[in-house]
Amino acid sequence: MAHDSETTLSEAKQMISQFVEERDWLQYHDPKNLVMAMMSEVGELADQFRWVSNTESRALAISPEHAEEVSDELADIMMFAIEFASVCDIDIASAIITKLEKNAERYPIEKAKGSSKKYDRL
Repeated sequence: MAHDSETTLSEAKQMISQFVEERDWLQYHDPKNLVMAMMSEVGELADQFRWVSNTESRALAISPEHAEEVSDELADIMMFAIEFASVCDIDIASAIITKLEKNAERYPIEKAKGSSKKYDRL
């Protein structure tokens, strides 16, 4: 079984692309449909945590009864997000780094540390 420390993002992208190509699904993987698929999967993940407290949600996520389902739903979301990036020619690592830089400006440590306020309210 592969782990984060052993599999590069590029390798994951290739595995997903191969899976999609082998099934001739690229015809369905336009940006709109991939976003819709992500939203559906986020709903399925959210359903795992419906009606539990914040504290209970932490335990539920790793519980033997729910961990596999939670992991499966997250995997679906991540695979659709990675496929979306491929279809839209987005370099994921560059996008993340750029967004972190923007967020660092919006949320300077001295103002944002320990606060859940949006940047325009700090």
